[in-house]
Amino acid sequence: MVLLTERDSPPRTEKLRLVRPMNFALTVPALLLLVVFFILPVLSLLLRSVMEPEPGLGNYAALLGSTTYLKIFLNTFTVSALVTAVTLAIGFPVAWALAIMPSRLSSIVFAILLLSMWTNLLTRTYAWMVLLQRTGVINKTLMGLGLISEPLPLVNNLTGVTIGMTYIMLPFIILPLYGVIRKIDPAILQAAALCGATRWQALTRILIPLAAPGMVSGALMVFVMSLGYFVTPALLGGTANMMLAELIAQFVQSLVNWGMGGAAALVLLVVTLTLYAIQLRLFGPTRMEGR
Repeated sequence: MVLLTERDSPPRTEKLRLVRPMNFALTVPALLLLVVFFILPVLSLLLRSVMEPEPGLGNYAALLGSTTYLKIFLNTFTVSALVTAVTLAIGFPVAWALAIMPSRLSSIVFAILLLSMWTNLLTRTYAWMVLLQRTGVINKTLMGLGLISEPLPLVNNLTGVTIGMTYIMLPFIILPLYGVIRKIDPAILQAAALCGATRWQALTRILIPLAAPGMVSGALMVFVMSLGYFVTPALLGGTANMMLAELIAQFVQSLVNWGMGGAAALVLLVVTLTLYAIQLRLFGPTRMEGR
């Protein structure tokens, strides 16, 4: 056996020259998939949005200058923000409970969460339509308990959309929060209690600031996914609560207006990338290392 000494081993620069092409070759398949299935379709939409029906920015001017379309934009952001706030309010206590409960019980709750994610989206939405309608289980139960005298309007409005989308989005905010909360050392909270901090002070000054990266990433994921949701708002919200994804579908499928559809899709993409850039700026890896 021949042992290489430091003098006989290849120089560091030569090693780097060998490793870099190999690393690039490993990323080629992923880059090809990104180009074929993301970059090229986005460029195609961009070209159609400025070339159809005639060259120019007329589609963007019509989209952003119409009160009807602006109302749809406002409704989209309102619903997305409301769903994000509700899921965060519900998901944080659930994630905290999962982090502190026994492993056997937490595995059961995780199985329920994963089962809800694996269930078909259309099936879950139709199930909520049955539950929320005027003769559904929820209204019948409330009337049977004497809490209401007549059925509540829970479908074809903002309430139905919020309930249905909150149920669908909950796992996407619970899982990131759970991962962050599990990394928090319980000794920190114990030290705060020994120093005289109340439970509310420990929650607001220690737990929430430490869990902020998970809260922001989960909230951003829910908000961005809500912006582009189509099935649940269409079935539970009706035409009066149309969102941007439904508008894009109408432009492309019903009106065969690819120019307006591409303009609306590009506006949605720009908003999504802007939000993602803000998250990286505030809670990116470099920012977190500097804390």
